[in-house]
Amino acid sequence: MGVNAQGVSRDKFSLIPRVLLFPVDEKGRVLLLKGARTKKIWANLWNGPGGHLEAGEGVLEAARREMMEETGLTAGKLIHCAQIVVDTGSNPGIIFFVIKAKQLGGELRNSAEGELAWFTQNQALKLDLVEDLYTLLPLVMRHRTNEKPFWGYYSYDRNDQLVMRFSR
Repeated sequence: MGVNAQGVSRDKFSLIPRVLLFPVDEKGRVLLLKGARTKKIWANLWNGPGGHLEAGEGVLEAARREMMEETGLTAGKLIHCAQIVVDTGSNPGIIFFVIKAKQLGGELRNSAEGELAWFTQNQALKLDLVEDLYTLLPLVMRHRTNEKPFWGYYSYDRNDQLVMRFSR
């Protein structure tokens, strides 16, 4: 089957792929990144490291690359926790793959993306987080290696407020 048989059409809803990582150390703490003041989105807010998939790159390759670029760390184990579609109200939308990273190695370092710090889940939930993390982070931290990923759908209401739905 050739490329033309894939059914790609600009008339259909398309999605920009991203990865969102939550590195977890042996003590059960999660590594979060406080977005640099100069960032276009999520400046001064705490989030997991991550970013866009680049051309020719799969989800796992993007996760490993983003982890190294933004934290200096590698992961011996990447656990697919969730897949979330974001309906932005226009085309394209976003799809992001949520990954818990474990068995960490390397040397932690900040990047141009922002500063890094380790937190317990309770500490993290008291920070100025990207708005969906108050719900998403506990779901990811509870997710176990042998569980199937959960599914999410985000959209925005008439007041431009985020609406989140999750299912298993």
